[in-house]
Amino acid sequence: MYNVLLGIFGGIRRLRMAEGQKIGRAGAEVLRERARRFRRTRLLELKMIGKALASTQHPILVHIIPMRRCNLDCGYCNEYDDVSKPVPLQEMADRLSILAGMGTSIITISGGEPLMHPELEEIIRHIRKHKMIAGMITNGFLLSKDRIRTLNEAGLQHLQISIDNVTPDEVSKKSLKTLDSRLEWLSEFAVFQVNINSVLGSGVKNPQDALTIAHRAVELGFTSTVGIIHDHKGQLKALDPRQIAIFEEIMNLGKRSFSRFNDFQHNVARAKEHTWRCRSGSRYLYICEDGLVHWCSQQRGYPGIPLREYTDEMRHREYETKKFCAPRCTVSCVQQVAMLDNWRDPQNLKPMPKKRTPQAPAAPPELVQLG
Repeated sequence: MYNVLLGIFGGIRRLRMAEGQKIGRAGAEVLRERARRFRRTRLLELKMIGKALASTQHPILVHIIPMRRCNLDCGYCNEYDDVSKPVPLQEMADRLSILAGMGTSIITISGGEPLMHPELEEIIRHIRKHKMIAGMITNGFLLSKDRIRTLNEAGLQHLQISIDNVTPDEVSKKSLKTLDSRLEWLSEFAVFQVNINSVLGSGVKNPQDALTIAHRAVELGFTSTVGIIHDHKGQLKALDPRQIAIFEEIMNLGKRSFSRFNDFQHNVARAKEHTWRCRSGSRYLYICEDGLVHWCSQQRGYPGIPLREYTDEMRHREYETKKFCAPRCTVSCVQQVAMLDNWRDPQNLKPMPKKRTPQAPAAPPELVQLG
């Protein structure tokens, strides 16, 4: 769960470091509002931790998709199309109300490309109206100075951009060269927190690019994480020694990421199976553009139940269900949510037979792809 969880597990030390980090060319007014929003967000996150530790009866993090369409066609991605229409605002508002009623703490808007949704800022306002933390994952291409200001005004609290290489290639256009001007605008105008995610692994031509991107992120005052792309079947594939060295350097860059204390990504980098209790379908939900509940982005199709019909009993059962894909999973946001519950409540149930609905999409042929 990218930048949100960097803050959650960083505590007071993280707060002090973030307030003192390099902040680009931002003016005094932006700096004041950035500090205010940072403190308010940290307070919400600390409350979220207390609530999550006190009870397992509510979702912690929900990824919600308002737009499956994307303006890019990255070769490794299985989460977009080029034809879908945006989900109507009222439908998004209804879904957010249901999630708020469940007690959800964090909503991350994803896609597709969420910036293509014509009423994105209103969706963010609905999240904040329900006092849930509002985050977004974007490729960043549609950012402008004015759009950053409207995201500020809407109340966005976290934003992540994944950058795949220094210069664009046939697989990905998400390069530092094409996005650097947007990063400078974010450094200058954004009052929300920004995380830049670089990638390593199968298909990455130059591993050194990840380190260059991470250093640029820190230089501009952002947090930096690293994801791991695996083979075309979505399975674990160990990084080579050079990639491991770069991975470890990025993980320790700036000493700000809680992931230094989490062995999940270290196991992923070495293709080691990981022992944990995946709470997807319960503490973590993935809501697709059709309003169906799924385990995660890489297990779309199960349970495939409309959010309106997803009962408390269903969520509680998924909490106790052992996931067949967990040992070789690379979806770090789901694992990070599970950290709050790994110490309690064993999973002794098996997945139920899938409920067929007219809306339910076929499950993708490939499993987890991005760490």
